[in-house]
Amino acid sequence: MTKKRIFLTVLVLVCAMMLSIFTVGCNKTPEAAPDTVDDNYRSFYQIFVGSFSDSNGDGFGDIRGIINRFDYLNDGNVNSETSLGVQGIWLSPIFSSPTYHKYDAKDYYKIDRRFGEEKDLKELIELCHSRNVKIILDLAINHTSDQHEWFLKFKEARLSGDVENEYYDFYSCVTADEKVGGISYRQLTGEFWYECNFDGAMPELNYDNPKVREVMLDVAKYYLELGVDGFRFDAVKYIYYGDTAKSVEFWEWYMDELYKINPDIYCVGECWSGETEILDYYSAMNCFNFAMAQAEGVVSTAAKGNSAISKFTGYVESYQSKVLARNPDGMVMPFLSNHDMDRIAGTFVTENNMRMAANLYILCSGSPVIYYGEELGMRGSRGSANTDANRRLAMLWGDGDTVKNPVGSSYASDKQISSTVEDQMEDENSLYRYYCKLLSIRHRYPAIARGVYTAIDCGHKNLGGFVIDYEGESLILIHNTSMEELSYDLSQCPELEDVDFSKICDYIGQGKAKLNGTVLTLGPQTSVLIK
Repeated sequence: MTKKRIFLTVLVLVCAMMLSIFTVGCNKTPEAAPDTVDDNYRSFYQIFVGSFSDSNGDGFGDIRGIINRFDYLNDGNVNSETSLGVQGIWLSPIFSSPTYHKYDAKDYYKIDRRFGEEKDLKELIELCHSRNVKIILDLAINHTSDQHEWFLKFKEARLSGDVENEYYDFYSCVTADEKVGGISYRQLTGEFWYECNFDGAMPELNYDNPKVREVMLDVAKYYLELGVDGFRFDAVKYIYYGDTAKSVEFWEWYMDELYKINPDIYCVGECWSGETEILDYYSAMNCFNFAMAQAEGVVSTAAKGNSAISKFTGYVESYQSKVLARNPDGMVMPFLSNHDMDRIAGTFVTENNMRMAANLYILCSGSPVIYYGEELGMRGSRGSANTDANRRLAMLWGDGDTVKNPVGSSYASDKQISSTVEDQMEDENSLYRYYCKLLSIRHRYPAIARGVYTAIDCGHKNLGGFVIDYEGESLILIHNTSMEELSYDLSQCPELEDVDFSKICDYIGQGKAKLNGTVLTLGPQTSVLIK
């Protein structure tokens, strides 16, 4: 084993034991099958609820629509390649709100009427758990709607000068002289300005107030006790915007309290920032990796062949080691796009590039997140209308589902793909069926999610991968991002000097994989697992 791999492996062992007890298998069912996975190294699926599936014909996606479509997400058969088989779902905010996106809660304890009722959420939770799928809710706690009862009481207290009112300091509020550069405010009275970094209708709560901390902790406790498995926390750096240390300190406290309720809670934070700031939050929770996402991310550029594969593999190795150094139980959280980004499929010239990008991030460490419709190749971008609604378009079921595009959307229909879920489910060569197979492969080899990654260089710009060390065994993952078949003698790779390998476990892509002794021949835009 090379010194670099020894260092990475020792780093993990010294920090803490990994959370899993799985054993790597090859061309056989793992000892612990994917349907019995008992940790948080899961593949997740993000659902923008209002755009997913409409159960009652009013044009709005709802919780009942998700229940009706659950076999599409996970049909209970871990070997199925006609169901995605995702192991977790993330719901966009479902709380009562005046906007279509619901990121500004009016009442955290009420399900928005267009989405259904609490009994529907309970039924969805039970369905998830019956198939060992975790469900997490999107929770924005840095701000509320300006229609929230708390803000109305805060406003009344400020306007009347009632400093004894318990809501007087409920929201972040300053005088004109106290305003800080880089923070947005809206004038409340001639004297006072309240903080509102996203919109004037989204006032920021004051977390220096113990009462605010208490009520927002109660919200999370309520839904954990209802049965949800955790949360996606929106805009984590805005708790104390501009003061990372103070925001991190808050989240450490908040998560410590939640762990008391559920030690196995699954939480992920959105810190849309550079790597340094993202890593700061790992002392509290896992965070999404933005460097992998979007058109210019390390995944997309590698998938297009616009950059050497070593840029991607080197980044994954480096980033994973940094995450584990910050938190031995931390995970990489890769994704391609989400509700705040142009859909990734629109950035690729060919669907094969899209498939390669999927290989790169789904066959990767940690817990990948698929944005609904990505598996179909759905498109959507802000465009000249400059609206996020174009990124949150209605799911293309193709079977009469009445879900409609959100208010404010303007994406031209002739720019959208012509195929639907119904079409792609029947076509074994479709992108959807490709995702089903890809996720099935990921779930067959626990090392992919849980192992320690060491980048390997195969002597070609577009050929490279990893040695993945897990539970005393090594799995080799190689990607060919080029448009041609490539061959390489793996015995020439220094990182494989002490690795015994003899056969191909699985491959997926536009070509085939062959191993003749130590010489690997890998088809174009294809990935292979070797044991």
